[in-house]
Amino acid sequence: MTPTLMRQHLPLAGAPPRMDQATRARDWAEIQERMLVPLYEAVYERLEVGSGTRVLGLGCGSGLALLMAASRGAAVTGIDAESPERVRLARERLVPEAWGTRARAEMRIIDETDGTLEDVAGAVGACGEPAYSLVTAFEPIGCVAGDSEGLAESLTAARPLVRRGTPVVLAGWGPPERCTTSSVLRVATKLADPLRTPGSWRPALRDDLEEVAQRAGLRPDGSGRVACPFGYADIDNAVRGLLSTGLFDAAVTATDQAQVEKELTEALHPYQRGDGTVWMPNVFRYLIARTP
Repeated sequence: MTPTLMRQHLPLAGAPPRMDQATRARDWAEIQERMLVPLYEAVYERLEVGSGTRVLGLGCGSGLALLMAASRGAAVTGIDAESPERVRLARERLVPEAWGTRARAEMRIIDETDGTLEDVAGAVGACGEPAYSLVTAFEPIGCVAGDSEGLAESLTAARPLVRRGTPVVLAGWGPPERCTTSSVLRVATKLADPLRTPGSWRPALRDDLEEVAQRAGLRPDGSGRVACPFGYADIDNAVRGLLSTGLFDAAVTATDQAQVEKELTEALHPYQRGDGTVWMPNVFRYLIARTP
């Protein structure tokens, strides 16, 4: 359970990956999204998210993190321009018509058809009242080269929507030696090497989150680490979940989906337990920064 586990960056060269995007979005929502629930729970607990909180979720994906905040009584808005298919699933989860309760009436999902974050900021600015008391950018960075591109700009664009000192939460992968999944993600790099794309796996660096905060003009104000194991019912379930992240798109473009699935299956075998389940311990990191 999580909103969005990784930022989706397609290769700069070559044709788009030959995948059914609706199926991949559904696999994300049903299999992979839940893996970072411990991270979101830790952040919400630390920041005491509740009925007085108004959350803006950047890169909200299919909306599970927003749903978790709403279950604590928060009003939530999500924005995502990466995957229309995930946004469609988020609306199914969050729109008032699906629930018929007043709490759900304080939920909003924004995609490219509704305008950009700058448009939202302009509308709020015209009213003269900041809209949000917490901003989250929960898509973990730090395992793919270039996966933080555009994030600082999005955070900067969100600043007119908040007051001075508002917490902004960034998430990232922990040290590779504490992330078992890192060894599996290297399969994507090996297969995509012929394209020499910027989307190759690379180990997370200690100051990844701080560098993004600095570029966005934010002041770091605390951090934490959370254990987030990736657990799957079987190898097939794990392959579908990992492919849904977008991290293997370049590999699919360079080879084909069957080849990627074959090599991913082989890489997962060391983590399959006697009962057939797959278990990969990981640690993720979050940074709390404040707006100036």
